Amino acid sequence: MELNSKVPGGPIEQKWDKHRFEMKLVNPANKRKYTVIVVGSGLAGGSTAATLSELGYNVKCFCFQDSPRRAHSIAAQGGINAAKNYRNDGDSVYRLFYDTVKGGDFRSREANVYRLAQISVEIIDQCVAQGVPFAREYGGLLANRSFGGAQVSRTFYARGQTGQQLLLGAYQALEKEVARGGVTMYPRTEMLDLVVIDGRARGIVVRDMITGRIESHAADAVVLGTGGYGNVFYLSTNAKGSNATAIWRAHKRGAAFANPCYTQIHPTCIPVSGEYQSKLTLMSESLRNDGRVWVPKREGDNRPPFEIPEAERDYYLERRYPSFGNLAPRDIASRSAKMVCDEGRGVGPGGRGVYLDFADAIHRVGAETIRERYGNLFEMYQRITDENPYEVPMRIYPAVHYTMGGLWVDYNLMSTIPGLHVIGEANFSDHGANRLGASALMQGLADGYFVLPSTVSDYLASVAPASADTSHAEFRRLEAEVAERTRTLLAIGGKRTVDSFHRELGHILWEKCGMARTAAGLEQALAQIPELREEFWRNVNVPGSDAELNQALEKAGRVADFLELGELICRDALDREESCGGHFREEYQTADGEAKRDDEHFAYVAAWEYTGDLRHPRLHKEPLDFEYVHLAQRSYK
Repeated sequence: MELNSKVPGGPIEQKWDKHRFEMKLVNPANKRKYTVIVVGSGLAGGSTAATLSELGYNVKCFCFQDSPRRAHSIAAQGGINAAKNYRNDGDSVYRLFYDTVKGGDFRSREANVYRLAQISVEIIDQCVAQGVPFAREYGGLLANRSFGGAQVSRTFYARGQTGQQLLLGAYQALEKEVARGGVTMYPRTEMLDLVVIDGRARGIVVRDMITGRIESHAADAVVLGTGGYGNVFYLSTNAKGSNATAIWRAHKRGAAFANPCYTQIHPTCIPVSGEYQSKLTLMSESLRNDGRVWVPKREGDNRPPFEIPEAERDYYLERRYPSFGNLAPRDIASRSAKMVCDEGRGVGPGGRGVYLDFADAIHRVGAETIRERYGNLFEMYQRITDENPYEVPMRIYPAVHYTMGGLWVDYNLMSTIPGLHVIGEANFSDHGANRLGASALMQGLADGYFVLPSTVSDYLASVAPASADTSHAEFRRLEAEVAERTRTLLAIGGKRTVDSFHRELGHILWEKCGMARTAAGLEQALAQIPELREEFWRNVNVPGSDAELNQALEKAGRVADFLELGELICRDALDREESCGGHFREEYQTADGEAKRDDEHFAYVAAWEYTGDLRHPRLHKEPLDFEYVHLAQRSYK
């Protein structure tokens, strides 16, 4: 396996334009001869499918939901970044580039990040043209607010429903192409394997989730836009259906998996309420614009918040990071919350919570203004907790949210398997070791509307159309493998539910590879996970049959993949003997508890190759060079 990033030469400001000119094109009359499979129909997948169809390609788009409108992108709340500088507060494409590289703790590829910052301004124009109802100032200009890791206001938003509104924009573009005949949608269909013929991605094997039928689809290129793998931790802010099966099965067919240990812990989530809770709820980072984070100064102070006077409160983010305050980046804010709770100053049941208090903001601008900015978020919080955040502070605690790792891709968003492209959260490319808030929607739409449609054309121009079809023996072989795996899961007849295995795996990962990691803890996890995996294949109980809708069977296949991915996550975390961004090894920290990088030995992308032995994957390294944002100790003080 060779890692060739294919980053074009020249000044960073000119790389993307130069590359677009140098890429090969497909004649418009020839585009209709090519078929592209897009797996996933969220912001990245939906925008890709619509755009490729508009260009003239035949597109097959697959999603396991009943409609693309149910993609997890709909859950994004706070906003999308773009370097428009509408506030005239010093923002620019270069500053967004700089903030993103720094926010990712210098573990991202500079060229990809600069391209993302360039395209950000075009995304907003695209979405406005689609009718996305961004918030506006009194004079009609689009409104902006601040997010963590930046000192400018560059986040465009639609109250607390930004993901939903952006997804509806992509969805209407997609449905237009479905109606035209350029896109064929396959809802309630799950990808279970990738077909590789003569070293190139040529199609996928899927299961109809209603009838259980297993079938294949051939194409000239395959695009995965299937999201992240945060649900490997069981409790996360992800929708319960979010999973890693598509990218993990592709990994086992030869796609390198990059930086799997880079997991983002979001600081602003509703705390866990009970042992059998199945997921967690995110409260948008945008709330940190007006909410102040604090805990009591005294350990074990259990008084109600309104009884604790100002002099006895510790606004610890404002104290430790005066330049950024409550808008410190997510990894830093999360670790800070854990630190004060570990000191015994946490609030709420079990002491695993901190206050997010809006009293000052309500006094300053009035409850009605706060309601206009965050009304649906406040309502959601009250419905879940039965506490009114206009009257008492919210209680929040960090939780697993976004995964910066994913399949390795080059500058063209192509994996180590020719013809397999990976977009959005499913790839590793743009965020490094920590993602800044409001950058996920930016990356998904940049990849889908602008980058992938150009780069996939460059690939297709080099291959003959319709060079593989489902009559090829490899399709039949993989269909048989998928069917046999399904029969095996149903035949085990053990005594433990799928969820019980998933919950135990999540507990191991959270305790040993969560907000803080140690070599000893990771070694324990690497001993425990294979034992749990062995018991799964011996003792799991999957009721029902494979000839009907069977959610237990769906979950079993996904948890089986999590049990393999979890081991790679811990192995990557053990191998990376430094702290950076969301990867915090307790052995590697500064005197004041900040992440301590080792740029001499670990300034690289860790790309893992599947060897057939889960205990011995092969590590490949893509060196990271920093020509424009020079390596420095990250500081937000």
